[in-house]
Amino acid sequence: MSSTSKIQQFFKEHGISEVEAIIPDMAGVARGKLMPAEKFAEEEGMRLPEAIFLQTVTGDYPEDQSAMNPSDIDIVLKADASTVRVVPWAAEPTAQVIHDCFYGDGRPVTMSPRYVLRRVLELYEAHGWEPVVAPELEFFLVDPNIDSDYPLKPPVGRSGRPEIGRQAYSIAAVNEFDPLFDDMYSFCEAQDIEIDTLIHESGAAQMEINLLHGYPMSLADQAFLFKRTAREAAMRHKMYATFMAKPMAKEPGSAMHLHQSVIDSKTRRNIFSNPDGSPSALFFGHIAGLQKYLPAAMSLFAPNVNSYRRISRYSSAPINVHWGYDNRTAGLRVPMSGPEARRVENRVGGADANPYLAIAASLACGFLGMIEGLKPSEPISGSAYDLAIALPRSLAESLRLLRESKPLVDLFGDRFVLAYTAVKEAEYETFAQVISSWEREHLLLNV
Repeated sequence: MSSTSKIQQFFKEHGISEVEAIIPDMAGVARGKLMPAEKFAEEEGMRLPEAIFLQTVTGDYPEDQSAMNPSDIDIVLKADASTVRVVPWAAEPTAQVIHDCFYGDGRPVTMSPRYVLRRVLELYEAHGWEPVVAPELEFFLVDPNIDSDYPLKPPVGRSGRPEIGRQAYSIAAVNEFDPLFDDMYSFCEAQDIEIDTLIHESGAAQMEINLLHGYPMSLADQAFLFKRTAREAAMRHKMYATFMAKPMAKEPGSAMHLHQSVIDSKTRRNIFSNPDGSPSALFFGHIAGLQKYLPAAMSLFAPNVNSYRRISRYSSAPINVHWGYDNRTAGLRVPMSGPEARRVENRVGGADANPYLAIAASLACGFLGMIEGLKPSEPISGSAYDLAIALPRSLAESLRLLRESKPLVDLFGDRFVLAYTAVKEAEYETFAQVISSWEREHLLLNV
């Protein structure tokens, strides 16, 4: 059955009358078109302007638009039938379909985040390897914030009181928001978003969901859809769900931790373990690649100016690329497991990262370590928070490191790196025009 036939069959089985044709942009925002289901079935590939991938998170465009055609051409959207799902919160029977992007002559749009991840997965496939990932996404529930000049506040739960202290792993604190989470779980089940666990994190009304491990593209799709799902469920209950990396000054930041391993495509065995169960050379090479290349890839894990507020000492976020066995202070943690489940947890990324790009970057760093035969530093057993900061502390520094890393530029593609850095530099310049209250408080009359 063709891709179009599968989608049409889904529409028929679910009585779909409206369709959301979507793509993830550079920031991981859903862009696309809404149309009647009959119109979608008639289309031979919907079109959007190529410039959609150069749109910043503020809706502007960078001055440097050399990554796109000067004629401002259209690109063709082709539906991925494996991504068709219902939109459970929609008033009318509505489906959503994630699309891949191509030019009129059939060439892929190489600056598309979904293509970047596919490109990395093809490199693994060429070596007979298949990566497996499991994202963990943290987020805050907050009171509606309609005036951005005011700081965020925790929402009121079932008890009628907002959280004041931190309630890490508290069941009662999760139960405060049971009606919201009931809707969230229902929405996720309807969309085949496979949630493993839900916990209360250390921040006030900060939560974490773990997705079941699986194929990276599928998990990136699920993480992409979950962010929207969480926001929709929260708004039903007069709250916001935010994936900002550091939304509140005196609370911890929100991360997107990535568990990753690699299996042999033929034997289906975890290549991070030798036949006798000991760690393999490829396992250590993968860790070493993450250690070597994570700083240069940092802008893909921390894509916004706010992201770097999370990277600070003793704030439950890593500040370097040390690794250790079951060590949560390190940027790279190896959880306790049997040989068949041996994996690395990359704890560097923020919840604000585009899941396609963060997963692509994490796998790319590990891949380079394996093919270069790198060796990692010795694992640490103490606190990595006591060691030197070894990650970039600003978006500008991260973008410079990415441009200067030839192995990463070659792997991601020149055009993607050109487009991505142009977008993020434009966002940085827009942010630099804002004068903060801290500057007025401490500089206005003192300097």
